[in-house]
Amino acid sequence: MPIRNHRAAALPAKLSRSWLLINAAHEEDFAPGLASEADSVIFDLEASVPDDQKAAARDSVASALDDGMTAWVRISATTSEHWEDDVAALSRVRGLRGVMLAETEAPEQVTYTAMRLRAGTPVIALIESAVGVEQATSVANAPGTFRLAFGTNDFRKDVGVSDDPTALAYARSKLVIASRVGGLPGAIDGPAAPDADEETIAEACRVTQAMGMTGKLSLDRAQVDSVNQGLSPSEEELSWARELIDAHEKGASIGDGSYLPRLARARKIASLADSYGLWNA
Repeated sequence: MPIRNHRAAALPAKLSRSWLLINAAHEEDFAPGLASEADSVIFDLEASVPDDQKAAARDSVASALDDGMTAWVRISATTSEHWEDDVAALSRVRGLRGVMLAETEAPEQVTYTAMRLRAGTPVIALIESAVGVEQATSVANAPGTFRLAFGTNDFRKDVGVSDDPTALAYARSKLVIASRVGGLPGAIDGPAAPDADEETIAEACRVTQAMGMTGKLSLDRAQVDSVNQGLSPSEEELSWARELIDAHEKGASIGDGSYLPRLARARKIASLADSYGLWNA
């Protein structure tokens, strides 16, 4: 049985940058996905699996998670005929790290899902519609909600906007603010296109960071390294943090009212860099 990437397995999911979606109907991709540098891996039972393959894919996921694999699972919406079977199958497996609930539009959908799984199973609420965006704060405050994620492609279909960052800025901001109000880790942004090149992924990550989101879905494990790099502290930030922390430890004076906030930011960068294995890289 393949072993999960040790670095990624040790990283708390609240800090996960890259969230790799793996088609649950392609069992042969489970092991390579788990061995990749993806901070978190999601076996996808929802959008990527045709209805006539749902049962077989569900069985494959349940078997994998009972035989030593650990992963998140994206499940069908509570309004889907498949939701009941998804939660029933996952309520018994040992290796489930949490679920991503598709098409979340109301807080009770998260809470009801959490109640049907093992106690303490975290639920990522995937927001994919105008209703979901407007209900984001209520969803973020729902018992069971772990993080919010943005389903950009389905959201665009729902409201009829382009993929221009300006067109999606309101929705991203809503998820970021709702996450802060709900005391959640940073929101997870939608994926780049599966065939996106490194430059395109880097620009997408720049937008993700600029909007205050701290994670990003990925549809291809070849993109994972680029996403991790794009959502990590930059070399300039690391250098600045090192210098400020070193000066503080040597007795630098406070100086002005911005000093303590800057020191707190430097320490946060240092903590993230340590978690991601970058501080001494």
